[in-house]
Amino acid sequence: MFYLEIVVLNGARKQDDKVDQTAQTLTDTLTPFGHVSLYRLRDIEVGDCLGCFGCWTKNPGKCVINDDAQEIINKLPLTDLSVYVSPVVFGGYSYELKKILDRQICGILPFFHKVKGELHHPQRYDKIGKLAAIGVLPKPDPQAEEIFRTLLYRNSLNKQASRHATAFIYYKDTEEQGEGKISQLLASLEIKV
Repeated sequence: MFYLEIVVLNGARKQDDKVDQTAQTLTDTLTPFGHVSLYRLRDIEVGDCLGCFGCWTKNPGKCVINDDAQEIINKLPLTDLSVYVSPVVFGGYSYELKKILDRQICGILPFFHKVKGELHHPQRYDKIGKLAAIGVLPKPDPQAEEIFRTLLYRNSLNKQASRHATAFIYYKDTEEQGEGKISQLLASLEIKV
């Protein structure tokens, strides 16, 4: 078995109990596989990206905003697996999660190269990890789920992830059903539970 560096980003908003529960279940499931860092983003000071590109021009690889997000930003490029857990908001991520994802720009270089026929920024660091997302919804919503799945796929291209996967948890799902969906997600990433 491999020892993995794992980051779980919990994008729960206030009173998103199902998102919090899902993030904790995921963390508990992943703990035997390595070191898991769970961040509940609503409890962390994360400023909005300024779009200043200071992380490219003034201090390459380091965000100019000095807040609690620095720890996460520094850790993400070095992980074997990053998992986003978020309520599905209009097919996308919560504001809490989106803020930290925007701040990852310092992990890429200000140049372009082709990936699968598209222009993307190369990664600043050599490590290429896996990427997953778990979207939490009140009930099945095929349209929102397809948008969320596509968003994670596009994020995986931008991060040049070695593998990516998406799962959905519904409010009505029992704890056992949630655990089963998490196990399926991890299996699709070749992490056997």
